[in-house]
Amino acid sequence: MLDRRLIREEPDRVRQALEKRRSDFDLDELIQLEARRRELLAVEELRAKRNELSKQIGATIKAGDDAEALKAEVSEVNRQIEQMESELTEVEALFDQRMLEIPNIPRDEVPIGVDEEDNVVVEEWGEARRFDFEPKPHWELGPQLGILNFEVAAKLAGARFVTDIGAGALMERALINLMLDTHTRKHGYTEVLPPFLANERSLIGTGNLPKFEDDLFKTREGLYLIPTAEVPLTNMHQDEILDGNLLPLCYAAYTACFRSEAGAAGRESRGIIRQHQFHKVELMKFTRPEQADDELEKLVKDAETILELLELPYRRVLLCTGDLGFQPERTYDLEFYFPAMGRWLELSSCSQYGEFQARRCNTRFRPQPEAKPQFVHTMNGSGVACGRTLAAIIEHYQQENGTVVVPEALRPYMGGLSEILPPLP
Repeated sequence: MLDRRLIREEPDRVRQALEKRRSDFDLDELIQLEARRRELLAVEELRAKRNELSKQIGATIKAGDDAEALKAEVSEVNRQIEQMESELTEVEALFDQRMLEIPNIPRDEVPIGVDEEDNVVVEEWGEARRFDFEPKPHWELGPQLGILNFEVAAKLAGARFVTDIGAGALMERALINLMLDTHTRKHGYTEVLPPFLANERSLIGTGNLPKFEDDLFKTREGLYLIPTAEVPLTNMHQDEILDGNLLPLCYAAYTACFRSEAGAAGRESRGIIRQHQFHKVELMKFTRPEQADDELEKLVKDAETILELLELPYRRVLLCTGDLGFQPERTYDLEFYFPAMGRWLELSSCSQYGEFQARRCNTRFRPQPEAKPQFVHTMNGSGVACGRTLAAIIEHYQQENGTVVVPEALRPYMGGLSEILPPLP
């Protein structure tokens, strides 16, 4: 959520940000609502007038004089107060709703662009493997090896699900453990195992609601299946004032993630790239404003470390304004080139939010013991997405004979297994 003072004092800055994002948000309506809200706050003057008239009535009656005219004036003032209070309630509710719908302001260094074609490659690590045979996509090779089964998943749940079996299940669990061990033991994150369900307030806090409700699964009890561990982690300190000396706070969590993928028809519909359920290790930080840029750089490097341990070549991409999500002010994607698909796809997305989420969660910190509280800055990133990384390993490490070599870093987590072989006939 933006600071309402920006709407009132710097509307041109907000308008320019919306234009850069190619957003159709109606800023003029929000400005008018804010102006009308401030006009209606004059109801306080009427309340003061009513109190003064009430005193005059008492004094008049005590003096034995006629107070009917004063009583009539109080009645009229009461009518005006009731009318203004009713409108103020409506205007404030609509203003608050619109404030939840306006996107974050991109940082100046975010490139202006229309879509992913305008994203900027910042750096690259490693070289894409060159095959002397035709590589197979993971959705063909995985079933042939007996480690991915889409038919069983469709029977159990439906489309956009997969069942990992045998070495496939073992490898995904190994990826989770490698990530958690690396981030907690080497990078200094505190591990969290949160609920996989969240309430409406928590999803409003991260910006998933109200804008992305169609992409969420909701239970009959009103709870939502989390689309990412970002939701519970960001809300851990909801309505709290943190000790500034303890910042940054760094958390890592494994969770299953659930997304309806509304509007994603036809996009990576094959394989395990875009699923209703997937697994991810999430990294999340609460920082002071002056720490935020350095901490984002560290967070991105922490995610890159996992890909380097797995020896998966990748590139870091700075998203342009047209491809930037609703909540972030800046995002880096770590992308892997899927050889059989012939395209780069995101394995990790690392975003910086400024105060945007903290305002929605009401999470603040006190710089000094007696200082006025300030909003923290938040950031998070995939550390990394397990299913997509599993798919990347299958495609990158496949051999001409149909086997898949297990990356060295995963072998201790897989009982020393070095190669996944096809099942025996």
